[in-house]
This record gives sequence, C-alpha cells and structure tokens, in this order.
Amino acid sequence: MSGLIWGGVDCQRLAEEYGTPLYVYDSGIIRSRCREIRETFLARWVNTRARYASKAFMTRAMVKLIQDEGLGLDVVSYGELQTALSVNFPTERIEMNGNAKSREEIELAVNSGVGRIIVDHPDELRVIEEYARRAGRSQKILIRVAPGVDAHTHSYISTGQTGSKFGFPEEGPMLRDAIRYAQESEHIDFRGLHFHVGSQLFDPQDHLKAIGKVTGLMRDLKNEMNVLIRELNFGGGFGAVINPSIQSVKLEDFTDPMMKMLYAKCEEYNLEVPRAIIEPGRWIVSEAGITIYRVENIKELPKVTYIAVNGGMSDNPRYALYQAEYEAVSVKEPNAPAYDRDGGTHVSVVGKCCESGDILIENAKLPRLEAGDLIALYNTGAYTFSMSSSYNRLLRPAVVFVERGKSKLVVERESIEDMLKGDLI
Repeated sequence: MSGLIWGGVDCQRLAEEYGTPLYVYDSGIIRSRCREIRETFLARWVNTRARYASKAFMTRAMVKLIQDEGLGLDVVSYGELQTALSVNFPTERIEMNGNAKSREEIELAVNSGVGRIIVDHPDELRVIEEYARRAGRSQKILIRVAPGVDAHTHSYISTGQTGSKFGFPEEGPMLRDAIRYAQESEHIDFRGLHFHVGSQLFDPQDHLKAIGKVTGLMRDLKNEMNVLIRELNFGGGFGAVINPSIQSVKLEDFTDPMMKMLYAKCEEYNLEVPRAIIEPGRWIVSEAGITIYRVENIKELPKVTYIAVNGGMSDNPRYALYQAEYEAVSVKEPNAPAYDRDGGTHVSVVGKCCESGDILIENAKLPRLEAGDLIALYNTGAYTFSMSSSYNRLLRPAVVFVERGKSKLVVERESIEDMLKGDLI
C-alpha cells in the first residue's frame, strides 16, 4: 500500500468507514510511551509516581488504557473526574488539580476518595476541611507553587512564572499561612508541593531551574517552620514533535537530570528526598494522533493558495489560540514532493469556520491536490478533541483507535440529534 498507514491501517479506508474529519490514535504509540515511563522513570528511580494529565485527551477508552498501563490520572474538573469514576478508575491513583475548583468539584473529589487534591488557593483548604470532616477522613493534599521560572515557550502555555494565575507565590505569607492551616487541621494531610513550568519544552533547563528554586523553598520551610516536604510533583510539559520523521523527546532526557538535581539539592540542604511525581500529558498522546480531513476546495490567489478542508478551528483551535505548528501530508501520496506554484506563493490549510483566523497550517508543504482528496495532519493527539467545539454548528468528529492493523471506534461522531438535545424553544 502506497497510501498513508497509521497503526497498520490504511487511512483511506478509515475515512471511508468512519467519515471525516476524523481523529485517529495509534494506541500502540500511547502504550509505548507508558512503557517508557515505567522503564526509564518508575523502575529507575525509587519512590516515584506518574500521573497522566488527562486534559490533553480524555475519553473513557483512554482512561481504561491508562489504567491498564498502571499509571495514575491528573484531572481538573467535575467532568474529567466523573469520566474516570465511570470506568471505575482506582481513585487513590487520581489527583484533582485546577486553579478555580468549585465546591461541587471538591466535594466529589473528597467523597470519591481521590489520592491527592492539588491546592491552588487558600479558600480551597476550608472547603476541603469541611467535606473531609463530613466524610470522617483526612484528605491528602499538595500545594501548588509558582516557582518564578519563565519557561521558553508561548506565553499562553507558560505556567510557572511570577504572577501566573496558577499556584501560590513562593515568597511571602500566603504559602506559609496555607501550610500552617493544613498542618493544624485534623482533616487535612499536607504531603508536599506541586509545580508546573509550562508546555512544549524540548530540554530540561526550565525544569531544573524550578527544582533549584523549589528545593531552596523546601530548605527554607524546614528551617522556618520545621516543615517536611514528603512529596514533590514536577508537573509535565515535555515536548512533542510535529512530524514522525523527527526524533521524539526521550523522557529520560528530562527525568534523569531532574532526579539527579533533586538528589543533589536534598543532600546539599540536608533534606530527605521526597517522593517524585510527573504529569506527562501531551508527550503521551500528541504524536500518537492524526486528523484526517477532506479537501473541499482550493482557491489560488496571487500571493497565497488556500486549501480549504471540511473541519478547522472547531475541531482544532490550537493555531488560532497560540500558533501551534503542524505538518500535513496527502493520504493518497504521503511521500509526494511539495508543489511549488510559482516560487513566491505560500500555501495555507484553512478550515470552514467563518473566521479569518480559522487556519490549521501556514506555509504547508503539500503536493498538488484536488477537491475530494484527503490530507492528514500529524501530531494532533493532544488538545484537539479536548478543545473541540460546535462553533458554526459543526459536528464534532469521531475518534478511532488503531493498532496492529485493526481499528476501533471509541467516540461516535456527533449527530444533529446530539447537538439539538437540550436546545429548547
């Protein structure tokens, strides 16, 4: 077969069977990433844990896959937590994150027995305490800190800088007051700290800066308040490449230097080495996913050729949000050379939404195409399905898992009936 093959399956056949636009995930790639986590982090370093950041891509089938692979879950909303509970995911392996948790979310987290709640605001402590008291239990928590590291990534996906909406500032009374409150409560079990510096990072330097700052904070908390940090969550943010021909980021290129620095700093500051936790999300799923589109029309203008497809920012808003980069290929001829109309014309793949910003790729390298042809965008496994909308009343695509030549529908294509459900006159 000369056409594009994904997970051992002909993508032309997938489009014919399931329609387009279509999210396609090679679940074998996802499993291999989980195996890499187990072998190069969990087995190599003692007292470690890994939690999949489910906001990247969450379906019930994905949750079951993560459960089967022995990892935990990081969730940030009532809906994400209920999705995990709906497939009986072990609650002790779930952590509840997020910067604006509602009372209902905290109540569900406490009552369902999640392993950790990541506290992002002082008011959360009182609500956690209230529901833990009612449940007659002590809720384990981590407190999220902003380590003051401005990650080398787009500002919209940088999270650890001073002034971030996430976490407690490491300096000042807010963090220390929160720790003191937690320690004095018989219904809160303060375990340690959490940080996250940003996303789409391709070397560990920002993580290492954060570890240096946070271990210094651990030293200060021990000296000032006699506080022992038993757990430290590094977050995620490990990058994903835009094309299968590019070498993927190796997890150990991040986690080995991070763990070595943690051990070195704890020895320097005479601290016990805390349990270390990572939260990869995009790194696990992004490169496993492609999106297949049908070309609706091609518009050749003097300076630009527009390839308009039957999806767009409704199923992938990431270029519109923060100029995420993608590459595309023809499904029929994935290795065909790019067509150069006149040397000075660039090609943009655009969607069908009524927005000038509805762009999927600028300066695409694609062969000459015709209406009705299929193209596939690589590296769309993260934050596409999760961020999809029904803007312009477009129907959300189906999701298919492929592996070893077989395909399985895991999310049905949205129907008009689904869209109109609950839409009252």
